Amino acid sequence: MSDDLSPAHDVLPFGRAPRPDSGPALADRLREVMTRNLGPHASGLDRVRIDAATVPGSPDVQSLDVDVTGLVVRAMGAADAPDPAENVEHVVGREQAVARTIRAQGHPVTIAGVAVDLDAEIRDLRFTWVEGADGSLAIEESGQSTEHPVSGHLRAAASRDALVTTVRDLATKALADQGFTLTALDVDLTSRGPRAASIVASAKIRKGFLSASAQITATAEIDQAMVLTLSNIGATSRNPVVAALLLAVRGKLEQVDGKRIDLASSLPPGVTLSDVRLDVGEQLVLSVRVG
Repeated sequence: MSDDLSPAHDVLPFGRAPRPDSGPALADRLREVMTRNLGPHASGLDRVRIDAATVPGSPDVQSLDVDVTGLVVRAMGAADAPDPAENVEHVVGREQAVARTIRAQGHPVTIAGVAVDLDAEIRDLRFTWVEGADGSLAIEESGQSTEHPVSGHLRAAASRDALVTTVRDLATKALADQGFTLTALDVDLTSRGPRAASIVASAKIRKGFLSASAQITATAEIDQAMVLTLSNIGATSRNPVVAALLLAVRGKLEQVDGKRIDLASSLPPGVTLSDVRLDVGEQLVLSVRVG
């Protein structure tokens, strides 16, 4: 047990103390947490398979395998998205722990109408069990370090057509809330290499008897040093009224055009981004490796 009894902020509630000390108990507790947070927004939670193993006499988790195949999570707005984080102001105990191996898969898991083929694994993830004076149990991020790095990988694949359909549905709803009708949306996503892609989105909108079209372009590229560069960003329209309205938007886009983001340095200590790939074809496949 740690002597640190300071308040714990932005922790994940994990039921009641004491912590689960067996694999089946940990799996049951995680299922309860998933149901509490995703229940109103998902179906197929009964299909989720969770297998866990703990380390006897230790707060560590030996392994955690979560198979979300068949789970369907509906699209959510910012107001609907679950925010499970809570604060524990009166802490009576802390135990530092390591999750030695966490695996997640979904073949597929459906998110906002898009079927995603998912495989992920993370190793040596450090966290802290936190007990509150009210008998609550929570999980607190411990933070990695260069002495205790985390490693793992992620692969997520989805149909390009399904992604475009979802974007169209979300854009239709967003414009309808503003009194506009989206009559057409074409999205052309092109691979420019294993770490680069460009997008051209052409939209037609209508309000009353007035209609107009607009086009947005952008290119993103990640180099060997894991630096993301955004370029060729623009917004145009042949309609003079819409073009005038886009002036303000173009000003903001010009501020982003050419911007470089060092993905590696933006990560916390102990988390090293070693590779990122985006393969564009009939499917969009994102691959990420850390460590």
